[in-house]
Amino acid sequence: MSLLLCSVSVKTLVLYLPLVDGSCRVNYEFIWGRSDIHRAREPVKETNMDKLSTSEPRVYGYVRVACGILTHLACVAFTAITAVVSRPGTSLFSWHPFFMTLAFSLLMTEAILVFSPSTSPIWKLPHKTKGRFHWLLQGLCATCATLGLAAICYNKHLNGKPHFHSWHGLLGVVTVCGVALQSLAALPLIYTSLAKGRSLARLKRLHATWGLVLYLLGSASLFLGACSAWFTGSVVGHTWYLAALCPALCALAVMSQVTDAYMAKKRFQS
Repeated sequence: MSLLLCSVSVKTLVLYLPLVDGSCRVNYEFIWGRSDIHRAREPVKETNMDKLSTSEPRVYGYVRVACGILTHLACVAFTAITAVVSRPGTSLFSWHPFFMTLAFSLLMTEAILVFSPSTSPIWKLPHKTKGRFHWLLQGLCATCATLGLAAICYNKHLNGKPHFHSWHGLLGVVTVCGVALQSLAALPLIYTSLAKGRSLARLKRLHATWGLVLYLLGSASLFLGACSAWFTGSVVGHTWYLAALCPALCALAVMSQVTDAYMAKKRFQS
């Protein structure tokens, strides 16, 4: 049981003791100069995720945490494997897989996992602060993706090869453009004065929906890149299967997090 000092005044000291189950709190009020103590029980406002977690078996919570940790490891592992294989700096082309994997496998995944109720690295911080971290990581993602796109375009130009003639290239350029626009469209969610009377709840739903679509497109592009002749020529055997599984695993985890969050809101608002 933790002790939290909520307010102090000249005459009154109020201490709140949150209970272990989170269902209520005890308010002890000490009046200076008097010996009596006023004790009252107040209900704690539960969030949607709290209601959801109490309505499901505990084993689901353990599975959720395990999947979240595995997702963190998968996005880091795929980025590390690609960096080792590409050896950035050895050629102009080497910057393309490095920047693209850094953008969509690591930065974009971690930007979404910031809001994970079970495995967020900054779970103690308020939601507003998480939103700023999310936007910062997404901005870095868009920057790295733009650099990766510029590297492959210039490399193809130097070698006289056609641009965007494969599904990997088409999905990649669509995703890069979409992520850049998505980052700009998220500004009203951070600076609410830019919303100009529009519903923030509706803007958040649209942002989450299109963000999920772009993440799935990016994951598909990464998977197709892992199937390319360049990657399969360097990574073979069980290592290739593990590497190709990483984008699929991250995509499933992110899709589950986003859909669960908004389904929970609809469920408890109805």
